[in-house]
Amino acid sequence: MKIIFATGNEGKMREIRAILADVEAKILSMKEAGLCLDIEEDGESFAENALIKARAVADALAAADGFHDCIVLADDSGLEIDCLQGEPGIHSARYLGEETPFDVKSRDLLRRMEQVPDEERSARFVCAIAAVFAGGETVTTRGTIEGRIGYDLKGDNGFGYDPIFYLPEYGRTAAELTDDEKNQISHRSRALARMKEELKKRGF
Repeated sequence: MKIIFATGNEGKMREIRAILADVEAKILSMKEAGLCLDIEEDGESFAENALIKARAVADALAAADGFHDCIVLADDSGLEIDCLQGEPGIHSARYLGEETPFDVKSRDLLRRMEQVPDEERSARFVCAIAAVFAGGETVTTRGTIEGRIGYDLKGDNGFGYDPIFYLPEYGRTAAELTDDEKNQISHRSRALARMKEELKKRGF
């Protein structure tokens, strides 16, 4: 059994493999599965976008007669900042353009929040995981982690908006956590843990 994860992000794949290490399946990225797809994520929620990606990969595998021994997983995740009315939200990866580096995106968000006091800087990371099974069944799970937006970029052990996402209980940003710490509490780990339970229900 193989799990094809609809991403080409190596940082994300390392995190996924660590969290799913006890699942008895080979975990491959789209690239490792020989797929190169340009998927338009036009859903209105994280769950919808995750399903769009998972279905696109499942369809491509089915067209190549390679879906009978696979489960396709996909995620959509992002940062919701309360004082910015939930921005960047489902547009987190595309905020200021997909090719714009995340340190530039992060600094722009910090600029927009220059006058926002601590108590109003609440935010959360959200992750939705979607699964498509060979029989056509789909299931989605969701995980979140609450925190607040800091005042500068701190830490280099992360990707995306991790350096500006401050966790008061740790006194550090997500990018200052160790891999083990992050994998225990991250929005992705919580969504994947719920997905593991769904896989177990189905005998995987």
